[in-house]
Amino acid sequence: MPVGKVRTELVKRISNDLVDKYPRSFSPEFERNKQFLKEIGLEVSKRLRNKIAGYITRIVKIEQASAQ
Repeated sequence: MPVGKVRTELVKRISNDLVDKYPRSFSPEFERNKQFLKEIGLEVSKRLRNKIAGYITRIVKIEQASAQ
């Protein structure tokens, strides 16, 4: 049985809240999302910020794929 990557509820909740709050600000590029999180002053550790940026990148890519 394959084992997938697991993201915590905290990462998912923060990511979904941010995507809802800033719908046009995120892109399918991890680095741009990471930079945007830095600009808005998200007060979390670097590791957690990267996890959030990665999950947001995944959300945006899925949304774009379903829109086509």
